[in-house]
Amino acid sequence: MARRKSETSAPLFAEPEGLKPLAERMRPRTLDEIVGQTRLLGPGTALRRSIEAGHVHSMVLWGPPGCGKTTLALLLAKYANARFKAISAVLSGLADVRAALAEAEVAFAQGERSVLFVDEVHRFNKAQQDAFLPHIEKGVILFVGATTENPSFELNSALLSRCRVHVMDAVSVEAIVEALQRALHDEERGLGQLNLKVDDAALGLIAQAADGDVRRALTLLEIAADVARDGVIDDTTLSQVLADRTRRFDKGGEQFYDQISALHKSVRSSDADAALYWCTRMLDGGVDPAYLARRLTRMAIEDIGLADPRALTLALEAWDTYDRLGSPEGELALAEVAIYLAIAAKSNAAYAAYGQVKRLIGETGTLDVPMHLRNAPTKLMQGLGYGKGYQYDPDVEGGIAYDQQCLPDALVGHEFYRPAERGLEAKIREKLDAVRKARGAALRKQQGDS
Repeated sequence: MARRKSETSAPLFAEPEGLKPLAERMRPRTLDEIVGQTRLLGPGTALRRSIEAGHVHSMVLWGPPGCGKTTLALLLAKYANARFKAISAVLSGLADVRAALAEAEVAFAQGERSVLFVDEVHRFNKAQQDAFLPHIEKGVILFVGATTENPSFELNSALLSRCRVHVMDAVSVEAIVEALQRALHDEERGLGQLNLKVDDAALGLIAQAADGDVRRALTLLEIAADVARDGVIDDTTLSQVLADRTRRFDKGGEQFYDQISALHKSVRSSDADAALYWCTRMLDGGVDPAYLARRLTRMAIEDIGLADPRALTLALEAWDTYDRLGSPEGELALAEVAIYLAIAAKSNAAYAAYGQVKRLIGETGTLDVPMHLRNAPTKLMQGLGYGKGYQYDPDVEGGIAYDQQCLPDALVGHEFYRPAERGLEAKIREKLDAVRKARGAALRKQQGDS
């Protein structure tokens, strides 16, 4: 017997509300229930006024995990009275994209708008991202992409030009506590029927452990409720639930580069406390210690240079120490170097001089080596004047032949390296100034005599 249409379109399995995770059950149903996004969605903000008026535009939501990107996409569809379709760039391919767009085309022809939510949109390649463009332009879909990565780097310019980028913040501890309190007292969707006993300090610990992620906080609270004895979430319960919490660190995305940038700039600014914090933060987050050792060595060369040559030696020794000891013992050597680099005298004089010379070489091309500096291993070369007039400095009184020209003719008189008046470079500067002065006088005298 043929089934009625309503029977064939019904879902095969129902989704019992009680089996859903707490974080899903407590998903905000209005803009007022979203916590931690006051800057973007607070009363009177431009985006909120636009949403409440039903004037929804295509957008990219950029923010850390658990800040409310999916929730906001769902509410956009609700306020715009549009159908909602979600796909994940992690699980979906181009065929899934085309199928979702085809559904939206049918709905559009029937006068219904569609919000197409693409989670982790940065995972799609250029061809997959381009598939959305004509449908956004024609208004077939209101495109909402969610990403934890910087859209400037991960999304193509064509897609970005058709969307507004809205930055969502990591949720503060206070805002997460508010969400936890709501879940504890909500008897319909939350844990209100359990009459759990938990104080504000415990909720603060859960919120802090969530590291800006409301979803993680609610999951931790749900676990704590399951393991709590007699409905009491105490220190013993929390020690079990929060034992293996981790911090946000993506080992290659924007947070990764932000943190290494913070470490480098803390070292450059001679802030030993900040340098130690960022170094330890990256190690705690799972950075490859060999990468960290390489960057610390780079700092010793670039920012400290000859103001304290020991910095490079210590950086290399710490790298070698880590290779020998491994984690966690070898990590202390890297932390010590970060502290030393921060307090060491700073100079980028050698770094700047190298860059200047490199640019000059590109501008001046292949200048000839002065004849007296050339090697003369054959009689022919000797006959051509190679090496003629060269002065062997150890045989000269004072150990320096000041009147001996070493730069190409076109560059005589150029001074590239300008030591700082800090650390060892202060003494180098004093010696170099004296040598340059004597050399300049000797060369001028030689030119006058000739």
